[in-house]
Order: sequence, then C-alpha cells, then structure tokens
Amino acid sequence: MTKLTYVNAINAALRALNGEEIENKAEVAEKLIALGQSLEKRNASKSGKPTKKQGENEGIKSQIADFLRGVPSAKCGDIANAIGISGQKCSALLSQMVKSGEVVKSEEKRTSVFALADEDDPVQALPGELSV
Repeated sequence: MTKLTYVNAINAALRALNGEEIENKAEVAEKLIALGQSLEKRNASKSGKPTKKQGENEGIKSQIADFLRGVPSAKCGDIANAIGISGQKCSALLSQMVKSGEVVKSEEKRTSVFALADEDDPVQALPGELSV
C-alpha cells in the first residue's frame, strides 16, 4: 500500500467526484481535513503587514511623487535617473501608481510620459487606465 499524500488524497477526492469508487474513504477524508487545517493555520499566521521590500518601495513611490510635483510630466528614464533607481524598478512602481490612480500615463510622440493625477479632475481621480 502506498503512502497517502496530500496529492494522492486530492486526486482520490476528484475521482470520487467523477463517480469512481475509491478505497480508504475515511483515510482520504482525514488527509483532506488535515490539509485544510494546515492551510487555515498558515493563512492565519500571515500578518498582513507589508514586507521589507514593499516598505522600501513605498518610500521610492513617494520620491517619484515628489519628483513629479516639480515637473509637468516626465519619462520613466528621467524619473529613474533623477532619484537613482533602475529603469525597470521605476517602470514597475509607475505601473502600480497608475493602477492606484496616483499617477496618469499619456503618450507624447510615441513615448510614455507620467504626471501626478489631478485629484480635482474626476476622470483622473479614477484608479487605473481607462481604455475606450
């Protein structure tokens, strides 16, 4: 008899849902209950507070916002150079800021430029990019 792993228990449960007869129903049920309890325990232990990297990124986002306050709009590369981060990190953080509605993205001569969202403008205040 093979050891009943979580994977085997899940596969047995799926076969049972498809109408197949399975052996060791009680053992499969116990294994699935243990898996559920393990997942609940793991999820309960998550604190919900940001990771160290997420905290650092929040600081960088505020630097980006401070930079954008001083200019009408800027390219990602210009922002990255000004605050001393890589273009890739700047692009990722700007995407997050666009999705949250803090920053708006537009195109000038086929180049993406970014500006702080105007909180008084109801269209710009909506989070994310709108496509029509």
